[in-house]
Amino acid sequence: MKTVAFFNNKGGVGKTTLVYHLAWMLADMGHVVIAADLDPQSNLTSMFLDEDRLEELWPDGKHPQTIFGVVEPILRGIGDIEPPHLEWLDVPKWSGGLGVLAGDLALSRFEDKLSDAWPRCHNRDESAFRITTAFYRAILRAAEDKGAGLVLIDVGPNLGAINRAALVASEHVVIPLASDLYSLQGLRNLGPQLRQWRQAWEELRMKCPDPGLPVPSGGICPAGYVVMQHATRADRPAKAYLRWMDRIPNEYRRSVISEPEEPSVRVESDPHCLAALKHYRSLMPMAMEARKPIFMLKPADGAIGAHAQAVRDCYMDFQALAEKILARVGVAPTPAGQHARPRV
Repeated sequence: MKTVAFFNNKGGVGKTTLVYHLAWMLADMGHVVIAADLDPQSNLTSMFLDEDRLEELWPDGKHPQTIFGVVEPILRGIGDIEPPHLEWLDVPKWSGGLGVLAGDLALSRFEDKLSDAWPRCHNRDESAFRITTAFYRAILRAAEDKGAGLVLIDVGPNLGAINRAALVASEHVVIPLASDLYSLQGLRNLGPQLRQWRQAWEELRMKCPDPGLPVPSGGICPAGYVVMQHATRADRPAKAYLRWMDRIPNEYRRSVISEPEEPSVRVESDPHCLAALKHYRSLMPMAMEARKPIFMLKPADGAIGAHAQAVRDCYMDFQALAEKILARVGVAPTPAGQHARPRV
């Protein structure tokens, strides 16, 4: 199982949309994928599931089929994690599989429990390790039950205890960015924090008193960044975006991976840039209405004329991005992925 978190402590960069589309693309390429929604805002879950199903998952009272239901016994002090439930989505039979570990607004109640557990790990407190590793163990169990080789983890835009536990459960992290000052500042905050969590967990994990407890490596290895929704004119980024895009490669080197700056490097030639995804404008509302990824839109959904070409472009963009991420995290392509079917 390979775990990849998508994280930026600056919100509004399109992170959840990125995870949603990549999960569908990877399944389309033949992989069995789990999309784990560890953001208490649960936006990823609401993209995958309609309101009727959400109402069933979030009734008054207990929520046994969400991530909150998994950790609720720990929160109440009455036991360990519950077996995770996955919402298994319909994908064409020649594709892989796609399951959703549903998010829950109630997950925010787990924040204080996680905050309290972290320092107690220093004292070899077994209950503290069970709390801290709850997300990882839930994801591991779900992946083993379904034979999933990839888990994509969506987290909220903050540096709190829930995100720390989610990142510790991740071997790799992809950083979505917008072409603006706020994303650059986000890199300056994010990079040092990731290093601190990684170094702290390296020390803490060796203190786990139960050798049989599954404990994540906490690699949190930066796999690269994705520039989201930049405007283009004549196949080039708009001038207003270039001002910030040109500063991203060296800010990433300086703040996230502690490498020397390269004065001449640009986003399009930066090996750490996984993709610069275009803004698909009117296609996103169309995809939301059809409840499917942009690259799966059909003429019946309204993808005709110029939209049809944009849908094909989107498919190629996400296929290329998925292939790069697979290579970075060490996952081989599947036979299905070698014969991706055309769209529209």
